[in-house]
Amino acid sequence: MTTHPWFGTGAAPTLPLPGTQIRQVVRREIADTGVPPREILPAGPFMIPRSSYVELFRASRAILDLLRRTALQIAPTTAGRLEAYGVSDEDYPLFLEDELLEERYASCMARPDIIIGPGGPKFLEFNVSGAAVGPVELHSLLRAWDFLYRRRDAPPFRIDDPFAARCNLFGDVSAELDVPARLLWVGSVRDLKHTTNTRYFDMELEYLHRHGFVADHAEPEQLDELLGTGAVARYRLGLRHFTIPEWRELGIDTTPVHDALKRGCLLLSTQTAAFLTNKKTLGLVSEGQPWMSRAERELAHTYIPWTRVLADRDTTRDGRRIDLLAHTLRHQHDLVLKRGIGMQGLQVTLGRDATSEHWHQEVQLAAARCDSIVQEYVEPGRCHVELSFSDHDPTPQITEVAPVLSPFLFGNYCGGVWGRFFATGASGIVSREGYGALENAVVAEL
Repeated sequence: MTTHPWFGTGAAPTLPLPGTQIRQVVRREIADTGVPPREILPAGPFMIPRSSYVELFRASRAILDLLRRTALQIAPTTAGRLEAYGVSDEDYPLFLEDELLEERYASCMARPDIIIGPGGPKFLEFNVSGAAVGPVELHSLLRAWDFLYRRRDAPPFRIDDPFAARCNLFGDVSAELDVPARLLWVGSVRDLKHTTNTRYFDMELEYLHRHGFVADHAEPEQLDELLGTGAVARYRLGLRHFTIPEWRELGIDTTPVHDALKRGCLLLSTQTAAFLTNKKTLGLVSEGQPWMSRAERELAHTYIPWTRVLADRDTTRDGRRIDLLAHTLRHQHDLVLKRGIGMQGLQVTLGRDATSEHWHQEVQLAAARCDSIVQEYVEPGRCHVELSFSDHDPTPQITEVAPVLSPFLFGNYCGGVWGRFFATGASGIVSREGYGALENAVVAEL
């Protein structure tokens, strides 16, 4: 299979260093960052043309804006949006009393998941949250590549650091709200994968310290003490680094977070971000909304695979009216079923990999619940990356893979691009925690 021209060469110039040295540096940088222990390691970053890199961020910003406008216009109030999405305040329990702030900062942090289809980038979903996985891992990988390439010469690529972008976002917000440059990273070590220490949080806090912030990590049980006893909370701004489903599964109480919000500690992203993350919103954008301009409809058609909120109803496909439920049942091998609320690819069913009986059962249930989308399956393009497969044979090997690309958006700032893939070159549901995908940094040619 040939590599997709959108990727250019796809791999950075080979490092003139022993594979053992590359592996040591990569392992050192990614230790205790959430990356699972593994034998196969990247031996160089993905490198794509500058024009391709810029396209990812340009399209991401435009689609994120459509998602935000769609979620807010589905109903004029939070209560109305909960009803429209068929969810409750138990699903989304941390709304602010100040609805203007709630809406203002709903889309301040986002990470789409993108594949490169035959015609270019296709957005499969959007993670809109301060807890989207990847910034720490990406920062660590970028540190590794910057260090290794500088051993011989300047790196032949540009780096956008997610820590720098998120730092700049919080600088803008603290200035906009006129609050002190004191930040609280609210998250739990219990929620981290593959580590039991706080390096995951400490790395970013140290970066913030070097750039003029006072910043601390807080387990939820520490919030009351850290916020102080005064009328005004000691920390007025911070990061909400957790998801409700994961904390609920771990038995972690969100009441201290709710109390912190009531005391005026704004944790980003706000709860409204969950409406943007809900895959039903992507389906509504793909279908088109009455207020969307012709240019916005064309943008959605270009970058979003055909996606619809699944129900027993009519819709359009390729300019013609169809019975959506019948179409979904009939065209199993061309479609993907996704729960609106889901993570790690665990609530996704690929029609091509399911039995007919299982597909029909899942589709009928999803249509009855109206809690899912159906999406066109797009075969991803391939590119090259250098991998080192083991300590016993560390020599880097050029390998063809089908990556999912995830640019990070922090306000107006580009936070770099994270990539996940299978070393076998397989496609499908590419998820690290759900399916064991590997990861790497994506950089732009100079």
